[in-house]
Amino acid sequence: MYQPITEELKSIEAWFATYDALAEQGAIEQLADLAVFPMNVVTDVPDGHAAVRQWTRAEYIEAMRQSMGGGTAGLDLRSTRTPRFLSPNLVVVETEATMTIDGQEHQMHYADLLVRTEDGWAFQTMVQGGWGHGWDPAKRG
Repeated sequence: MYQPITEELKSIEAWFATYDALAEQGAIEQLADLAVFPMNVVTDVPDGHAAVRQWTRAEYIEAMRQSMGGGTAGLDLRSTRTPRFLSPNLVVVETEATMTIDGQEHQMHYADLLVRTEDGWAFQTMVQGGWGHGWDPAKRG
């Protein structure tokens, strides 16, 4: 099992600090610059099964525009992230987050796969349950 060194853990924290700052600003194009495409997106269909897609950069940008609007500023977003290094170049980051919308707290639990590229860390897979409305269920084979 790979054990990251302090600098590697700090590099993940720094990457998410950049990501969070861009998300707060609603800088969706710059968020896309932090990704590798095609991006794997994994969720589930309510009252159904898992659903899987691959997004192009354009599809990611459109989905983020719809979900983030002008950014996350004012949502009182608090996140606890747990990185799990599979190797020096692959890390699954599990996030537990709470945000406040219209005075109500909403909790989220999701994971991202980050991959080390020549330009630094990038996210390549997003996994979060519950938002596959209208998606086809995943099929084996």
